Amino acid sequence: MNKINMRAAAGSAQEQFQQLTAKGLSRRNLLRAMAAGGMLSMTGAGLLAASGSAFAQETPKKGGKIRVATAASSTADTLDPAKGALGTDYARAFMLYNGLTELDSHLGARMALAESIETKDATVWVVKLRKGVQFHDGKALVPADVVYSIMRHKDPATASKAKTLADQIKDVKATGADEVTITLERANADLPVILATSHFTIIKDGTRDFNTAVGTGPFRLKEFSPGVRTVGVRNETYWKTGLPHLDEIELVGIADEAARVNALLSGDVHLINAVTHTSASRIKGTPGFSVLETKTGQYTDLIMRDEGGVTGNDDFRRGMMYLLDREQMLHAAFGGYAVIGNDQPISPTNKYYFAGLPQRSFDPDKAKFHFQKAKLSGTPLQVYASPAAKGSVEIAMLLQAAAPRAGLNLQVSRMPADGYWSNHWMKHPLSFGNVDARPSADVVFTQFFKSDAPWNEANWKNPKFDQLLIAARGEPDDAKRKKIYGDMQVLVHESGGIGIPLFLSSLDGHTTKLKGLASIPIAGLMGYMFAEHVWLES
Repeated sequence: MNKINMRAAAGSAQEQFQQLTAKGLSRRNLLRAMAAGGMLSMTGAGLLAASGSAFAQETPKKGGKIRVATAASSTADTLDPAKGALGTDYARAFMLYNGLTELDSHLGARMALAESIETKDATVWVVKLRKGVQFHDGKALVPADVVYSIMRHKDPATASKAKTLADQIKDVKATGADEVTITLERANADLPVILATSHFTIIKDGTRDFNTAVGTGPFRLKEFSPGVRTVGVRNETYWKTGLPHLDEIELVGIADEAARVNALLSGDVHLINAVTHTSASRIKGTPGFSVLETKTGQYTDLIMRDEGGVTGNDDFRRGMMYLLDREQMLHAAFGGYAVIGNDQPISPTNKYYFAGLPQRSFDPDKAKFHFQKAKLSGTPLQVYASPAAKGSVEIAMLLQAAAPRAGLNLQVSRMPADGYWSNHWMKHPLSFGNVDARPSADVVFTQFFKSDAPWNEANWKNPKFDQLLIAARGEPDDAKRKKIYGDMQVLVHESGGIGIPLFLSSLDGHTTKLKGLASIPIAGLMGYMFAEHVWLES
């Protein structure tokens, strides 16, 4: 059994687990049922670890309605999963649609609409579709739906946010009654993980009208007002037995964090995301409310662009790394809701994280040594920060305070959040970015560090890195891929022009009556997939 088939088996066992828990079995009887069905030996400790929280919670209750407020929505909100750009879009997509795969608690891919995915060379992938799946209008899921859903990302007219990922797909064809074959331009063993993103959820063949939504997901669309609200009602014919638990979910966007917190504590909403550490203390201190911390691969980074000036000098870059007081930033900027980073973009939540890099520490004397080697003049340097890049203003102020000890004259230019990403991000020699977690190491490296990456923040071009990226995609042996990804992290750490002091946690505030929440380390709200899992305590 190859690795993909093993994941399919684990996904099947997870469904059996959900069916058994939905029937209200006790922990002891549940374990007996699992052992009798071979589930323990099939999935090992992984299923028990992933599902362990279920043992500590009561049987899910059916029924009820909740309101959920996310940090971002706009009149550009969309029912087209290919065009999703904000957290509300992602949550809406997972309410209404399913992907061929979905992410698990370790950012691995487990089977969803795909019953299995097999490959011999990581280039040609054979997908067997789950039988008996229906769209909300009663139409059966067929290969043509999958072909259309994936191939439309390659058409520039679709304006898909996942086009850079879809460009590596050469062809998708129906090769059987319940079978689709995906052929890549080059091998990429991460394809099942990529297909788990919200953009690649499956729509009906030929769909062009997105004034409504007809998917296979846990909720049917009842109402959609862009920038205002989305209402979904339970899909009574959902293919996952026993799910969803709720009758109705309403999604709204509340951009102002204080207003979002007030809406939660007043009882107007049941769940919110993007909570700051200061608000987290307030929520946790209020009876009947709690905060879920999800450790993610998100980071706020110091960008030193290679554009011919001092910020492209390796010694200057190393000097700035030694000025990052990571421990102080952890507490002063994020209240402890983060983990220390080491100027490598793959976080400890990812199985390909390379832990062998010596940790850079705060050392103004070493910074001064490197600044002198870079022949840094006393001319003031401007670093651009904004509340738009989480914690960057606080990080910049701490850098400014430490700079004189290293002989650096650093000035902070604080820019407003509005317009920062279009007017300042990657537009100055020295500035800050904020990168959301990605589902795989390949996606992070492809989008931000490959020489021709669309968001190559530091304008870093390293042919060796590019070669390793291609090699990692085509390496079927997981241990060998991990070694390659480790070598790539070393290259970024040494010369990538990006300072990553911390990996940030995502904080969700919720009423304690809301049960079933867990962490998927790509983002809060269970990686935006909370809808089918949560329920209300009566």
